[in-house]
Amino acid sequence: MTDARFHEAAGRPVRLWATDAEDLQVVSALCQDSVLPASDMRFTQRDGRLALLLNRFRWENGTATPERVRSLLSVTEVTGVRGQGVVPGDPDTVLSLLSLDWVPSGEEGDTSGHLRLTFAGDGLVEAHCDCLDLTLTDVTRPHAAISGRAPSHDT
Repeated sequence: MTDARFHEAAGRPVRLWATDAEDLQVVSALCQDSVLPASDMRFTQRDGRLALLLNRFRWENGTATPERVRSLLSVTEVTGVRGQGVVPGDPDTVLSLLSLDWVPSGEEGDTSGHLRLTFAGDGLVEAHCDCLDLTLTDVTRPHAAISGRAPSHDT
Protein backbone atom coordinates (compact mmCIF):
# COMPACT_ATOMS: atom_id res chain seq x y z
CA MET A 1 0.00 0.00 0.00
CA THR A 2 1.23 3.53 -0.74
CA ASP A 3 0.41 6.80 0.95
CA ALA A 4 -2.17 9.09 -0.62
CA ARG A 5 -0.85 12.11 -2.47
CA PHE A 6 -2.34 15.61 -2.41
CA HIS A 7 -3.04 15.56 -6.17
CA GLU A 8 -5.17 12.43 -5.76
CA ALA A 9 -7.83 14.50 -3.99
CA ALA A 10 -8.63 16.03 -7.41
CA GLY A 11 -10.20 19.12 -5.89
CA ARG A 12 -12.80 17.23 -3.86
CA PRO A 13 -13.87 18.63 -0.48
CA VAL A 14 -11.86 17.55 2.54
CA ARG A 15 -13.71 15.30 5.00
CA LEU A 16 -11.42 13.96 7.71
CA TRP A 17 -11.93 12.34 11.10
CA ALA A 18 -9.21 12.32 13.77
CA THR A 19 -9.31 9.95 16.74
CA ASP A 20 -5.62 9.86 17.70
CA ALA A 21 -2.54 12.10 17.71
CA GLU A 22 -1.31 10.74 14.36
CA ASP A 23 -4.63 11.57 12.64
CA LEU A 24 -4.56 14.99 14.28
CA GLN A 25 -1.18 15.82 12.69
CA VAL A 26 -2.80 15.60 9.24
CA VAL A 27 -5.74 17.79 10.26
CA SER A 28 -3.39 20.28 11.94
CA ALA A 29 -1.29 20.60 8.78
CA LEU A 30 -4.40 21.27 6.69
CA CYS A 31 -5.72 23.83 9.22
CA GLN A 32 -2.45 25.74 9.56
CA ASP A 33 -2.99 29.44 8.74
CA SER A 34 -6.78 29.19 8.86
CA VAL A 35 -8.39 32.44 9.92
CA LEU A 36 -11.69 33.15 11.64
CA PRO A 37 -13.37 35.87 13.65
CA ALA A 38 -13.60 34.88 17.31
CA SER A 39 -17.39 34.93 16.87
CA ASP A 40 -17.08 31.84 14.60
CA MET A 41 -15.84 29.68 17.50
CA ARG A 42 -18.53 28.17 19.74
CA PHE A 43 -18.59 25.77 22.65
CA THR A 44 -21.98 24.19 23.34
CA GLN A 45 -21.69 22.63 26.77
CA ARG A 46 -25.04 20.82 26.54
CA ASP A 47 -23.87 18.98 23.39
CA GLY A 48 -20.22 18.70 24.46
CA ARG A 49 -19.15 20.24 21.15
CA LEU A 50 -16.56 22.84 20.19
CA ALA A 51 -16.99 24.13 16.63
CA LEU A 52 -14.95 26.57 14.55
CA LEU A 53 -15.93 27.86 11.12
CA LEU A 54 -12.56 28.36 9.45
CA ASN A 55 -11.44 30.17 6.34
CA ARG A 56 -8.88 27.46 5.55
CA PHE A 57 -5.92 27.82 3.20
CA ARG A 58 -5.97 24.84 0.82
CA TRP A 59 -2.45 23.50 1.40
CA GLU A 60 -3.45 20.31 -0.43
CA ASN A 61 -3.92 22.38 -3.60
CA GLY A 62 -0.31 23.53 -3.58
CA THR A 63 0.53 27.20 -3.87
CA ALA A 64 0.49 27.74 -7.64
CA THR A 65 -3.07 29.13 -7.44
CA PRO A 66 -3.60 30.00 -3.77
CA GLU A 67 -7.11 29.13 -2.60
CA ARG A 68 -9.14 29.20 0.58
CA VAL A 69 -12.27 27.29 1.54
CA ARG A 70 -14.71 27.55 4.42
CA SER A 71 -14.37 24.49 6.64
CA LEU A 72 -16.03 23.30 9.82
CA LEU A 73 -13.73 21.99 12.53
CA SER A 74 -15.90 20.12 15.03
CA VAL A 75 -14.74 18.53 18.28
CA THR A 76 -17.09 16.30 20.29
CA GLU A 77 -16.84 14.72 23.75
CA VAL A 78 -15.75 18.12 25.12
CA THR A 79 -16.34 18.61 28.84
CA GLY A 80 -14.81 22.08 29.21
CA VAL A 81 -12.96 24.83 27.38
CA ARG A 82 -10.56 27.48 28.57
CA GLY A 83 -8.63 30.11 26.70
CA GLN A 84 -5.75 32.51 26.98
CA GLY A 85 -5.29 35.60 24.81
CA VAL A 86 -8.52 34.87 22.89
CA VAL A 87 -11.65 37.04 23.18
CA PRO A 88 -14.56 34.63 22.60
CA GLY A 89 -17.49 35.92 20.56
CA ASP A 90 -15.81 39.14 19.40
CA PRO A 91 -16.47 39.57 15.65
CA ASP A 92 -13.66 42.15 15.42
CA THR A 93 -10.99 39.79 16.75
CA VAL A 94 -9.51 37.78 13.88
CA LEU A 95 -7.71 34.62 14.91
CA SER A 96 -5.07 32.78 12.89
CA LEU A 97 -4.84 29.08 13.76
CA LEU A 98 -1.28 27.76 13.84
CA SER A 99 -1.62 24.21 15.16
CA LEU A 100 -3.70 21.55 16.85
CA ASP A 101 -2.11 19.26 19.45
CA TRP A 102 -3.43 16.38 21.56
CA VAL A 103 -2.13 15.99 25.12
CA PRO A 104 -3.36 12.69 26.62
CA SER A 105 -4.20 12.53 30.31
CA GLY A 106 -1.28 10.15 30.79
CA GLU A 107 -3.16 7.65 32.90
CA GLU A 108 -3.10 4.02 31.70
CA GLY A 109 -6.29 3.11 29.83
CA ASP A 110 -7.68 6.65 30.05
CA THR A 111 -8.78 8.08 26.68
CA SER A 112 -9.24 11.63 27.97
CA GLY A 113 -6.93 14.54 27.35
CA HIS A 114 -6.67 18.10 26.12
CA LEU A 115 -6.92 19.40 22.58
CA ARG A 116 -4.76 22.51 22.27
CA LEU A 117 -5.51 25.05 19.56
CA THR A 118 -2.61 27.48 19.21
CA PHE A 119 -3.24 30.84 17.54
CA ALA A 120 -0.86 33.54 16.32
CA GLY A 121 -0.09 36.19 18.93
CA ASP A 122 0.14 33.77 21.85
CA GLY A 123 -3.54 32.81 21.77
CA LEU A 124 -4.49 29.40 23.10
CA VAL A 125 -7.72 27.48 23.48
CA GLU A 126 -7.66 24.21 25.37
CA ALA A 127 -10.59 21.79 25.22
CA HIS A 128 -10.76 19.02 27.80
CA CYS A 129 -12.16 15.93 26.06
CA ASP A 130 -13.26 12.49 27.18
CA CYS A 131 -11.54 11.25 24.00
CA LEU A 132 -10.21 12.73 20.77
CA ASP A 133 -13.09 12.91 18.29
CA LEU A 134 -12.59 15.66 15.73
CA THR A 135 -13.81 16.22 12.17
CA LEU A 136 -12.71 18.67 9.48
CA THR A 137 -15.23 19.19 6.67
CA ASP A 138 -15.09 21.66 3.79
CA VAL A 139 -18.49 23.35 3.54
CA THR A 140 -18.07 25.67 0.53
CA ARG A 141 -16.38 25.58 -2.83
CA PRO A 142 -12.78 26.83 -2.88
CA HIS A 143 -12.18 30.44 -3.89
CA ALA A 144 -9.08 32.40 -4.84
CA ALA A 145 -7.17 33.66 -1.81
CA ILE A 146 -7.76 37.40 -1.55
CA SER A 147 -4.05 38.04 -0.98
CA GLY A 148 -3.18 36.06 -4.12
CA ARG A 149 -0.39 34.24 -2.29
CA ALA A 150 0.27 31.48 0.20
CA PRO A 151 0.91 32.26 3.86
CA SER A 152 4.60 32.24 4.76
CA HIS A 153 6.40 31.82 8.04
CA ASP A 154 9.70 33.59 8.49
CA THR A 155 12.05 31.68 10.75
